[in-house]
Amino acid sequence: MLRFPQARFLLSAAAPAQFPADQGVEVAFAGRSNAGKSSAINAIVARRALARASKTPGRTRLLNFFALSEQARLVDLPGYGYASAPERERRTWPALIEALRRRASLRGVFLIVDARRGIGEGDLALIEWATERQRVHVLLTKSDKLSRNEARQALSAAAGALGEGVTVQLFSAHSGAGVEQAQHMLASWLESRDTAGGMD
Repeated sequence: MLRFPQARFLLSAAAPAQFPADQGVEVAFAGRSNAGKSSAINAIVARRALARASKTPGRTRLLNFFALSEQARLVDLPGYGYASAPERERRTWPALIEALRRRASLRGVFLIVDARRGIGEGDLALIEWATERQRVHVLLTKSDKLSRNEARQALSAAAGALGEGVTVQLFSAHSGAGVEQAQHMLASWLESRDTAGGMD
């Protein structure tokens, strides 16, 4: 049985005016380019090609919204740390991302980190970007490429580098490790509509 049977692509936004109405609940997926963000989304919602995975870093250049139900959405953010997009296009990203952060519907952020690279400066900046009202859960992706001992070390190092209140887990879209745990986390955030509220 699919956990999110209604999952579907909704729209791509190049400007805040193109965002869906600020209603319901949203969860964003962010991370360094080529960390496995699209593959993580597909694995969690059990759709092989909902988000387009690419071996080319920087493929996601717009904010892509996916509907999980009438009042629940995922938002796939452009990967950071790779400058393949035109300069004119990159200049629009800060305002676009800031507009997303201020949405009352944004409930949490899945931060995608390659387990072999560990937590970097861009990842820590993303955590600071999230407001106190928006929880952050880190997926250490591609964990299947590590030995059991290396995976334990990566998890311990990440937990030590992250701030208080940020949760972390091992994850592999390829082997399925950690997928169910991530699904439970996503479902719990989508159900937390009682904490919704606007920002000052």
